[in-house]
Amino acid sequence: MRKLIVLAAIAASLSVAACNTVEGAGKDVSSAGKAVTETAQDAKN
Repeated sequence: MRKLIVLAAIAASLSVAACNTVEGAGKDVSSAGKAVTETAQDAKN
């Protein structure tokens, strides 16, 4: 659970720093979603 929180915080900081355009924001959100999904899968195993 702690790993999930850390990854979400990192993803949020990256999305704030990198989303200068709508396209950039979409990519950032997608990356954050993938990170959360991967962490959830790791937690299941």
